[in-house]
This record gives sequence, C-alpha cells and structure tokens, in this order.
Amino acid sequence: MMRSVEEHLAAVLSLATPLPVETVPVSEARGRVVAASAVAVLDLPSFDNSAMDGYAVRAADVPAAGVRVAVVDDIAAGDTRRLSLPPGGAMRIMTGAPLPEGADAIVPVEASDGGTTTVAFTEVPGVGQHVRWVGEDVRAGDEVVSAGVSVTPGVVALLAAAGIAEVAVHRRPRVAVFSTGDELVPLGTTPGFGQIVDSNQVMLGELVRAAGAELVHSGHLPDDPDLVRAAFADPPGDADLVLTSGGVSMGAHDVVKEVLLAAGTVDFVKVAMRPGMPQGAGHIGGRPIVTLPGNPVSSFVSFHVFVLPLLRRLAGQLASASLGEEVGAGVVEAAVPWRSVEGKVEFTRVRVAGGAATPMTGQGSHMLGALGAANALAVVPPACAAVEVGQRLSVIRLLGSEVGS
Repeated sequence: MMRSVEEHLAAVLSLATPLPVETVPVSEARGRVVAASAVAVLDLPSFDNSAMDGYAVRAADVPAAGVRVAVVDDIAAGDTRRLSLPPGGAMRIMTGAPLPEGADAIVPVEASDGGTTTVAFTEVPGVGQHVRWVGEDVRAGDEVVSAGVSVTPGVVALLAAAGIAEVAVHRRPRVAVFSTGDELVPLGTTPGFGQIVDSNQVMLGELVRAAGAELVHSGHLPDDPDLVRAAFADPPGDADLVLTSGGVSMGAHDVVKEVLLAAGTVDFVKVAMRPGMPQGAGHIGGRPIVTLPGNPVSSFVSFHVFVLPLLRRLAGQLASASLGEEVGAGVVEAAVPWRSVEGKVEFTRVRVAGGAATPMTGQGSHMLGALGAANALAVVPPACAAVEVGQRLSVIRLLGSEVGS
C-alpha cells in the first residue's frame, strides 16, 4: 500500500503549528506573515488633496467653458497653510497639495490657458473632479491587513501610509539542511570514480531561502550511524525543521532511515508519485524532520510538494492538504502530447508560456538538465497514462521562476 500525495501532505502538515509571534518594525516585515490584524492609525488620504496639477475651484464658479477667474494663490505639495478659496476665485495647485476650504473640484492645467494672475478654462468641472477626499481609501480604525497575509512591498507601503510603525508577525522558520551519503563530495571538488558533487545541499539551501525561511545550517553527513544520530540529536542553529536528502529508500546502506527507524518517531512510506516515491516525516528531538529522496530531481520536486507548504504553515500562513493549493498552482493546457505513468501523480518539469505547458527533455529523477529551463511542475493525475494536446493540467510554479500567463 502506498500513500497518496494528499495523504502524505496532510501527514507532513500535521507535524507543526505556526511559530511564535513577535513585533517588528514595518521596514523589517517583508516576507513575514501577519499574526494579528493591523488597524489604521491615520485616514488615507489624511486631508482633501488634488489628484492633478491644475487649479482648485468651486465647480459652481465655472458654469461654462471660457470663463475667466482670478488666480489668488499657489499651493504646492507640502504646503501646511490652511487656506480658504474666495468665491469666484481659483488657486493654482500641485498634485498632492491640500485642497483649500471651499474648493470642490480641480481643473487640470491642460484644460486651461495656464494663467498665473487670471485663468480661463476649456472645460466645465464637476463637483469632486480630480479631488482625493479625506479617508476615501482607508479610515482610521479600519482593518488594513488581516492575520495570515504575507507582507509584500505593497503591504509595507499600506502599513506605513496608514501610520502603522510596527506589526505583529510570526517568526521566520529556521531550517537545518543535511545531505547524506559517502558518494558525495563538496562543490568545488573534482569527483573521483563513484563520486558525485553534492548538489542537493546547495539546492535545498537555496530553496529554503527562496521560501522565505532562514537557513541556519547546511552540511553533509557520511553514511555513519553514530554521526547521523549525533547530528539529529542536537541540530545546529536551534532549527524549527530538519530537512535531509538521501538514505531513505530500500538500500542496504540507507543510514538515515536506519537511525530514524530506531528512534521510532519517523514514518517512512512510499508515496504514489513520480519522481519522489520514498519519503519520510516525523519528529526528532521534539522538532519536525522531513526526509527527502537522494535523487536531485526527486528532492527538488518533493520540496515543492511537501516542504514548502510545511514552511508556510510554520510561518503562519493557512496551509491546505489539497495538492497545489498552497504552492502557487495554476491551470494551463498541454502544448504537446507526452507519456505519463498510471497509478501515480506525475510531476512533469515543464516550461509554461502563453498559458501552455511544454515538457522539458529528460524527465528521469537523476536528470538535472531540465531544471534550468523549467518554470513549473505539471501535475498529471494518476488515472492519466498519456497527456493529450490541449489537456488542462494544474501546475505548481517553481520557486524563483516566473510563469507566463
């Protein structure tokens, strides 16, 4: 019996709850998840102001095109005077400058002769034309950002404009990454016969960072049960999550699996997916651990499908056990036909452009060549043995990639 992808995702998500809350300056909140609703301190706008360079007028004083009125003052953005517009007059005004009392419309400079002592208008303004009224965007006391929202630069701008200097957010997840296996040599080392460069350690570290988490350790463990046991007993960096690659399948030297099975707190399962069938998840030393397959593409795909939703849950986002719901999924059409495998969810590395997905050449779990050009994973359902042209498929956007619509 194998677990479905959804069953294993649910098991992974059950390992953790959102991390503790801390209050940080808004300028340091980008990428964090809001833990409590943020309420505006200020109205937006905080005063009536002009949306255009032009003239502040009473609309009733300009009943027809060609009317000429006296220009009685100039108002620049940042002018703090409390001005009052006399009947029958106009004031030159810049974008963002405060509206004088009595004015109820702005005539753009383009609809005038540009006069500085008197001005004639070529259009008749309506009440409220090009005026930004106080509080029309946000009122003081309004909830401007809800709990569970990720702080983007746009959210930062909103919080700052609303007078919110600090915001309550969940702590960023701290992750320790271990690649395992005697066959691995460090990046920068020329591998000997039977050896390979340790790309998983580098790849997983970059995925952790791209997911908005903090990489507190990145290291390699040889196939030595004592060293593996010691590393898992006290992971560096006070990690909230331990992430491993390799040593979780059915081999005679799968040391990670051997050590964690002996601890009795980690389940090792087969998941009905390709690539990435061997998976493990549980707790070690009171913290979640997710063990990924050693094949680089399997590890890469498994991170997007299982680890990314877990990191989002730790960070305070709502997470769902619905495949792809929390990992940037969309729907596209297949640009060309390709073969799949029945009975498993297949995650095909594809390039999405113009709403269509094209599979990359070389889909084996050890083949990294397709990763550089791919920007998404096409999710092929288990009942499908062959993808047809035009078939609609869910896709998962790869971290750091742009998916064309």
